[in-house]
Amino acid sequence: MSGGLMSRPKLVPPCSGWQEDLSCPDEMVTVIPALGFNAPNHQDDIYLELPRASALARGLVFWSIPVICISLAEYFWFFLSIDHSVRAKGWGTFIFTVSMMVLAIPICWRFDVSPPRDQPLRFNRARQRLYAYNFKCSWWNLFERWRVEQVAYDWSQVRAERWLKRGATTHGVVIKGGVELSIVKPGTNEVIDRFPLTTMGADQHAWAYICTYMQQGPDALPPPGPPKDHNDVGINIALLLPPKVEWPADMDRESRTAP
Repeated sequence: MSGGLMSRPKLVPPCSGWQEDLSCPDEMVTVIPALGFNAPNHQDDIYLELPRASALARGLVFWSIPVICISLAEYFWFFLSIDHSVRAKGWGTFIFTVSMMVLAIPICWRFDVSPPRDQPLRFNRARQRLYAYNFKCSWWNLFERWRVEQVAYDWSQVRAERWLKRGATTHGVVIKGGVELSIVKPGTNEVIDRFPLTTMGADQHAWAYICTYMQQGPDALPPPGPPKDHNDVGINIALLLPPKVEWPADMDRESRTAP
C-alpha cells in the first residue's frame, strides 16, 4: 500500500472523505486480494468484469410506494371524518401533508427504477484498459437528467483512494467507507474523472484483487465464485423495471477481446 493514514493526498483534488492513497497500478500489492462476498461477472485471461450495485438493498424504496399510497388514503379518510370545525382549521396542514406524500411517490419510483441493474467495471488485461459503466445522477435534483455514461481509460491512468465518512443520526454515529477510482491526466496527479469501486464492501482488498489480475493474470488469484448475470434478477418487479446493462456495441467488443 503506497499511502498511509498520516500521509497527504497525492491526487488533485483528493476524493471526499480521503483516508489514504492505495497502491498504483504498477506497484506490488501488500494486502490480500479478495472480493468479499462478491464474485466476478466474468474472469478469464483477457478481461475481468466486476459488479457494482447501485444500492445495498435495491427495491426497498420501490416497495415503499404502496405503503405511501395506503397511508395517503387513510389520512384522507381520517381528515374527512373529523369534526367540521376542526377540519376547517386544519386545511393548511392537510394540503401540506398530502402534497409531501404525493411528491414522495415519483421520488421513490425514480430513486429505485432509474439506475441500471448493475454498473459493471471491465478490466481488460490484454489491452491494459479499464471500461466503466457509470450511472450519472444527482439525488437531490429531480430536474437533472439522469443517464448512463460508458467510459474507457488506460490502466496506467487509474488510481485508487480509500475514503471514510462519519455522520450523526438520531440512532447514533453512522460510518461509511469505500474505495474511489480516480482517473488522472497522463503524467500528472490531476484528476479528470472519478467513480466508485466499492462501498462498504471488500474495499482495498478488491483493489488488490484487480491489481493482481492486471499484473499477473487470473492464475495468481483464488478461484472465483460462480459468475452471475447482472440482468438476471429473478421475478422481483422492483428489479425487473430498471434498465438492463447494454454496452455500446464497439466498446462491448473491444472490452472483451485482445488487440
